[in-house]
Amino acid sequence: MALDDYRKKRDFTKSPEPAGAATPPRKKAGGPLFFCVQKHLASHLHYDLRLEWNGVLLSWAVPKGPSLDPRDKRLAMHVEDHPVEYGTFEGVIPEGYGAGIVMLWDVGTWEPEGDVDAAFRKGDLKFRLSGYKLKGSWVLVKTHGFGGAPNSWLLIKHKDEWAGPIDITTFAPLSVKTPDADFAEILQGKTPDLWLSNAPAKTGDTGEMFKKIIARALTMKAPARATTSASAGAGPLRRDRAAARSKKGAGEGGHDAKNTKAKASKTKTAKPKAKMAARKVATKR
Repeated sequence: MALDDYRKKRDFTKSPEPAGAATPPRKKAGGPLFFCVQKHLASHLHYDLRLEWNGVLLSWAVPKGPSLDPRDKRLAMHVEDHPVEYGTFEGVIPEGYGAGIVMLWDVGTWEPEGDVDAAFRKGDLKFRLSGYKLKGSWVLVKTHGFGGAPNSWLLIKHKDEWAGPIDITTFAPLSVKTPDADFAEILQGKTPDLWLSNAPAKTGDTGEMFKKIIARALTMKAPARATTSASAGAGPLRRDRAAARSKKGAGEGGHDAKNTKAKASKTKTAKPKAKMAARKVATKR
């Protein structure tokens, strides 16, 4: 079964992750296909790209996250298929496999450029994305065992009007599901003290990130924050920029003064088409 590996790795009595339906939901032929990117802070920070196909989500873990620069070839490790219900998951995995914080970082639809099954077997999957943050033409290229990993692929952005030198993971670091939410705000409603003595990562950069996120989450009060009409009406990229400026020193990508200045500098030097693309996405909703 397509989801056997996914289910074997998880204890659903402890994890809030969806187990998935026993029978995958039927998709209307020719209907739009779902995609998402989940920002996952576990033993290491990474981004999970998921493409809906044949009743499941084909999944790749991208350690550095997607890049809008066609010169970048981002490592993408093919992992087990996930249930389609996972596509809207955002929350805290308290322990076990994948323990950490999951943020729904981008969501939208995708369109394959050619026969998906044949392209997957060949290791050359071309597609178009239409999300809040990621758009345009992309390709996943299998490395065929380069470096000793049989499941390693490369995620590459094609040259088009949505490509440019903007670091999208820093420029737009926040959730598209919970307005203005970063990792600390996702954690604060889920008993953030659970990791005071046993965080998923304790050392290195990830360990320091967890310490800052847990400390900040513990200072927050109500688990549900009221959303202002202005915030609710703003697009995810606009909320990302505004919230990032107000969360200096939070310990998360894009939230300190140095990164804010860097974002401004990168935005000024971006190609005109890339800047136009960013403005289009920021004003979409």
